Amino acid sequence: MLYHAYEMTYAAMSPMRAAAKMGRQAIGNPLNPMSRTYGSRAVSAALEMFINATRRYGRPAFGINEVSIDGAAVPVREEVLWSAPFCNLLHFRRDGAAVAARNDPKVLLVAPMSGHYATLLRGTVRDMLPTHDVYITDWVDAREVPLGLGGFDLDDYTDYIIAMIERLSADGERIAVVAVCQPGIPVMVAAALMAKAGNPKRPASMVLVGSPMDTARNPKQPNELASNRSLSWFENNVVVTVPWPNPGFLRRVYPGFVQLSSFLAMNINRHVDAHLAQFKNLVRGDGDGAEQHRAFYDEYLAVMDLSADFYLQTIERVFQRRLLAEGNYRYRGMLVEPVAIEDIGLMTVEGEKDDITGLGQTEAAHDMVPNLPQERRRHYVAQGVGHYGVFNGSRWRTLVEPQVSEFVLAQRHAA
Repeated sequence: MLYHAYEMTYAAMSPMRAAAKMGRQAIGNPLNPMSRTYGSRAVSAALEMFINATRRYGRPAFGINEVSIDGAAVPVREEVLWSAPFCNLLHFRRDGAAVAARNDPKVLLVAPMSGHYATLLRGTVRDMLPTHDVYITDWVDAREVPLGLGGFDLDDYTDYIIAMIERLSADGERIAVVAVCQPGIPVMVAAALMAKAGNPKRPASMVLVGSPMDTARNPKQPNELASNRSLSWFENNVVVTVPWPNPGFLRRVYPGFVQLSSFLAMNINRHVDAHLAQFKNLVRGDGDGAEQHRAFYDEYLAVMDLSADFYLQTIERVFQRRLLAEGNYRYRGMLVEPVAIEDIGLMTVEGEKDDITGLGQTEAAHDMVPNLPQERRRHYVAQGVGHYGVFNGSRWRTLVEPQVSEFVLAQRHAA
């Protein structure tokens, strides 16, 4: 009933939202002699806040059309290189003969499947494009996947990663894999499986950024929530069935709007302050400040449903039982052995002030690969950086990305 109540509420608000749009257009019309008065600006601002608070946010666009390489503007276009029901592999193709001559390393960015779309890594992609051939996992909203196309769990996630790595390594080059947050575990599992099988297409390196590899180390609020409640509690309270007429009708999911409420609750005061500031910006006509707010929340409020099987397995295997950290993780019944990793470079990146993945949780990955030589390892802590800053923004661009690029290039040559 939870999902049905959400859909009915959205539908019930539609007439009011339409009326608010019409009112805002009328009040703000340049032909309206009252449009520039304080009262009109305040009413227009209030109507915009109402519209944005009640509308549905779809998947944003990456919007990366060009990148500067060696001082020259190079056009960029997106193309789908590989596709499966729950994921598209996007390639940000940089056009031009000069780019082809550079022979930049291939990097697969594995975006988190944790509620937000892969566009959350827009800045990550943009900052890596000048020196890398970038690909990204563009996860599909589970409510858009018809039930007849099958399920999706943590083992399927691992299969997807292996398939994409093999697709990108078809020309014989061993690629780099960068996992941001949640995918650290399945990326490590995929690397271990490929290493044990002696797969020649195994990656040359993997970079784990803010990943919960061992949630017992310095646990934060999300870790405590997952470990303090039983798996049945999550299944009974936050897993629901997608209602008609969505394409994923009858699929069991963890809804994006429930995930979003958790995100907002973690920093509710900050969000309230941000929206009060936005109202003031709109009233006084601060276009730049208002646009920055819109851009951030267009991304932040765009959420997707997750397959219930994947969500519940992640809660159990990663947060509650810590199976990989304990050496008991099984993939389709087979024990996963990261000790088989001997020639896949490992870099771990953490933010000093990360309040989602506690300091030390990502570094724990090094304990899982005892047979990896020291020269193929690196650990980096970004001082004064929180969870999102470790993969996006000015701190990522100036502190973290240069470290990651240097490691990727070094491991490419080592492979």
